[in-house]
Amino acid sequence: MDPLYDHSAHYDQWNQAAMQIAYAFWAATALLILGYLVRLAAVGEAKDKYDFINRHEIRILWIAVIIAVIGGCFLANSNVEELNALWIVVRVFTTVSMGLIVALIFQNLLKFYYPFYIEKRLRALRYKPRVSPKTGKAMKLLSEEEEDAYLDEGMIAEENVFSVDYDVWKDEETGFIKIERYSGHLHALQCPECNYQTFKVVKEEIIKVPTAMEEGELLKHFQCGYCGYKGKKTVHLKAATKLESATA
Repeated sequence: MDPLYDHSAHYDQWNQAAMQIAYAFWAATALLILGYLVRLAAVGEAKDKYDFINRHEIRILWIAVIIAVIGGCFLANSNVEELNALWIVVRVFTTVSMGLIVALIFQNLLKFYYPFYIEKRLRALRYKPRVSPKTGKAMKLLSEEEEDAYLDEGMIAEENVFSVDYDVWKDEETGFIKIERYSGHLHALQCPECNYQTFKVVKEEIIKVPTAMEEGELLKHFQCGYCGYKGKKTVHLKAATKLESATA
């Protein structure tokens, strides 16, 4: 190879291409987030919006982070002025290492900090007053005692072991009933040890079976997904009285 050969033209081509690729990845990131926001805005019902956020938001943000980090890796290598075998190894190692570090930081933010924010939004959506399709007026959210009259035995059993939680909304003017189903223990709580929103139920066991006359007891085992802290909590189960079907 001619030692006087000028490689700068090839470096310029690579630098321009790397920069364009970086911008393309960042544009894809923006489009992904924008598309998610548009889809979320198109969801009308509060319950449907709750399920959509709960099912997709963190996953979409994590994908967006990965795409953006890849774009950043290309941008970091868009200023090549000298390149040889050693430089290639150094650049690849440095780029991959920094990319992994940045991705890990954002992963921790999404896993340990973002749930505080998302739980507030989900709670607001869950308890946002529902509008009756019969009258157009706000419905009443029934208490735990009141709602049992509108749940069948299977639903009550699910609530008793905290696998599912039901909200019952009632139009007091017409008697119209709307029942919404939520996961009972899948959402993490705030850990009493590290204060992250990573304290989840890992096991449940009934230590006293409820009877028709007496309440039972359920032992819930918690473990923090961040610091590993473990805890237990005893919860009283409702007496297994058979409720008569109620008519709205």
